[in-house]
Amino acid sequence: MEPILEMRGITKSFPGVKALDDVNLKVAPGEIHALVGENGAGKSTLMKVLSGVHPHGDYDGEIVFDGKPVAFSGIADSERVGIIIIHQELALVPLLSIAENIFLGNEMASGGVINWPATLSRAEHLLQKVGLKEKPGARVDTLGVGKQQLVEIAKALSKEVKLLILDEPTASLQENDSQKLLDLLLEFKAQGITSILISHKLNEVGRVADSITVLRDGKTVSTLDARTNKVSEDRIVRDMVGRDMAHRYPERTPKIGETLLEVGDWNVWHPIHTDRQVIHDAAFRVASGEVVGIAGLMGSGRTELAMSLFGRSYGREISGSVKLRGNEIDVSTVGRAVANGLAYVTEDRKSLGLVLEENILRNITLANLPAVSHNGVLNEAEERQAAERYRKALGVRTPSVFQKVVNLSGGNQQKVVLGKWLFTEPDVLILDEPTRGIDVGAKFEIYNIIAELAGQGKGVVMISSEMPELLGMCDRIYVMNEGKILGELAASEASQEKIMSMIVRT
Repeated sequence: MEPILEMRGITKSFPGVKALDDVNLKVAPGEIHALVGENGAGKSTLMKVLSGVHPHGDYDGEIVFDGKPVAFSGIADSERVGIIIIHQELALVPLLSIAENIFLGNEMASGGVINWPATLSRAEHLLQKVGLKEKPGARVDTLGVGKQQLVEIAKALSKEVKLLILDEPTASLQENDSQKLLDLLLEFKAQGITSILISHKLNEVGRVADSITVLRDGKTVSTLDARTNKVSEDRIVRDMVGRDMAHRYPERTPKIGETLLEVGDWNVWHPIHTDRQVIHDAAFRVASGEVVGIAGLMGSGRTELAMSLFGRSYGREISGSVKLRGNEIDVSTVGRAVANGLAYVTEDRKSLGLVLEENILRNITLANLPAVSHNGVLNEAEERQAAERYRKALGVRTPSVFQKVVNLSGGNQQKVVLGKWLFTEPDVLILDEPTRGIDVGAKFEIYNIIAELAGQGKGVVMISSEMPELLGMCDRIYVMNEGKILGELAASEASQEKIMSMIVRT
């Protein structure tokens, strides 16, 4: 069978770096082909070459689609032949309706006048196809992320897609929505639609992929046939990182000291819906040298708890006590929380953790400018020294601290966020989904940093939706559901089954 897509000898360079080096990719018609690799391996760049974001002439190599050589000068060219890409950052207009988003730039119109009955009817048909029950007239900003992802897929189907490319489609979805999306991909496969799936979640790749291509450092390492042979995660990881990772989590011998942080009777009300209490009488503690996990399903209140503690960044009518080393501290503003030894690494590094268009240097020193200033005047030499120190200590892969953060891979961006808060010299770090959207190699590096911080005597609170991560890293785990802390488990007795059992009993 002739491939529907063949990319031969694709080479793409940016100033100072070769992003793709003689990459080859062959995709069979009607299959789900997974594209995996560490952050910065070249996956998204390769798909941008394919879809015309990087136009013909801007790279070396050849693309053959549907049996014909193609040379795209932009996305419109690739969409015209049926190649549709859905990026990790959803390209929807929040204040427009579902139907308006589906046909935006592809309107059903005659003489400049939109045919609304036809638009709504066609949109309803597409929504049924992707399993979304909302009305076409509903505004996109009223939908959750999972449903917005389905709107993007309906938008792709409206363009008569032959090859659907999904870049980390489940990165921001909870488990239930992720499974629905994967089921939808399998349905599309049954209908003859070819898909390329970029994902860091190897369990999802193993579930749906027919073939797997691994990229490393901008080169094709291997293409694995998952239909005839069971491909182990260990094999994929070995190809991705170039080494065996028998131990996914660093070995550490905890040296747990005195209690650092104590939170008691913590109550938080919703900032808009004034009759809704979000956090109910939460209480927990963290000791020096300890990594404490907070487990729970999406919507359980974990992030709301963390943000409300960190300078009341979320919620209203907040009450309760926060003690550090037995003394009550003021965390009523972000500045006071930082001054009293707290730091919070947000789950949304791009919107809330970083200034993407600024360089590494400015991002790292941003939360503690007084440390590199004298009488209100910034000392640029000291600022650079501080940024260089954290760049080296955290292993941020970049030639210079003057590199813009927007150009870094997800794993390196996450290290910069960590560096920013470590520069404030906190006693307790709250890490909210610290490895979201980064690959297994970068995850291991983040885990090592967390272990080192605990080894230095800091208290670490780790919120994660990945239970194996909590079980692999934490000394104790608190379980949350519906804004309440249900109880705690020691690492020696914790398991996914016990955690889920605590949740479903509430």
